[in-house]
Amino acid sequence: MRLVQLTVPTGKRETVLETLDERGIDYVVTDEDSNREYTAVVYFPLPSPAVEPVLDELGDVGVDEDAYTVVVDAETVVSRRFEALREEYEKGDVESDRISRQELETEAEELTPTFAVYAIMTIVSAVVATAGLFLDSPAVVVGSMVIAPLIGPALGASVGTVLDNEELFGQSLRYQVVGVVLAIVAAAVFAFVVRTTNIVPPSLNISGVAEIAERLAPDLLSLAIALGAGVAGIISIATGTGVALVGVMIAAALIPPAAAAGIAIAWGQPQAAVGATALVLVNVLSVNLAGLVTLWYAGYRPDNLFSVGEAEQRLRQRVVGLIVIVGVFALFLGMITYSSYAATSFEESAREEVEMLLEDEEFAQYQLLEFEVIMDDDYPFTSPERVIVTIGGPPGEPQPRFAERLHERINDHSDGQVSVELRYVSIVER
Repeated sequence: MRLVQLTVPTGKRETVLETLDERGIDYVVTDEDSNREYTAVVYFPLPSPAVEPVLDELGDVGVDEDAYTVVVDAETVVSRRFEALREEYEKGDVESDRISRQELETEAEELTPTFAVYAIMTIVSAVVATAGLFLDSPAVVVGSMVIAPLIGPALGASVGTVLDNEELFGQSLRYQVVGVVLAIVAAAVFAFVVRTTNIVPPSLNISGVAEIAERLAPDLLSLAIALGAGVAGIISIATGTGVALVGVMIAAALIPPAAAAGIAIAWGQPQAAVGATALVLVNVLSVNLAGLVTLWYAGYRPDNLFSVGEAEQRLRQRVVGLIVIVGVFALFLGMITYSSYAATSFEESAREEVEMLLEDEEFAQYQLLEFEVIMDDDYPFTSPERVIVTIGGPPGEPQPRFAERLHERINDHSDGQVSVELRYVSIVER
């Protein structure tokens, strides 16, 4: 529910009140004594879905943006006529659950902080995320998402496009570009300092840290996260529910991958940074794409009837452009996903070959103790480089024939040459 406070321009008092009467809206009128171009102030409660059509109709009768219109939350309205309004406007669909176009525009602008605050908070968030990745701590990484001020710019571009507010669109677009660059640069600088001061060993294998490795070789599931974040973000703003929590979800799609890219750059592995950077870009674009489509589906349109066609054309162009770019990145992520699938399949097949070989009567005295596949560092398309097989058996050297057959069988499942390392542990039974 909303309480609308409207200043009535001179000569429009009767027209405004007639409009409210025709719609069955209760109101209170007070005279305006500020010697300005207004004759009265009208207060009236409205169900949330009624705010936009009522304000649009009042605009049609002469209450333009030069007049002051304030819309605030109302906790409770006790009135039979108000209940009738609720029955008229609240239909239980998406459009009746959303806030007005005017409120949405204000909400998007308020969620975007000043540039100085935005830059500082983005840098701090990236640094905290980088520390969390080094610590391999999901809790710290989640904490970095909480302080990231990304929801405003991420959704402001969509709001600006749909409502034909090019100023809001341009500002949000600039913020997003600067935010991504700042996050990656801040993470790279912090990671370089951490490495050169030996806070972490300079020889640290970043691919061995789970929180880092999973973002250096992202898969298609990451795309679902970004699209979900965009839809949830718009719905949260449009309905006024859970904005802060959805902001964390959007940050989850952007900040940790940016931090991982910065770490790879600081470690002198630009190839490893490709996957993480691609993940950041596809997530940014996917959030914008999901936001655009969701807003239009929710029924948001520009306030000027004559600009609807132009805005719709602009929306279609941007949606098509985003779909094409996201599709290219999705293909790239799909290739990474296939590479990961192939590596997993190889590991399963290689293990089965070892187990089947040990079932042979010739090698019945041996037992498998440990099996490990070592991947190469060719991110984001990693592949098996070395297989380590540890077996146990009676004292003495293992049969040379076992190692030969093991190497042959394992390499039958690999496109390239994979080295096989056999470790033998003597087992003495007493």
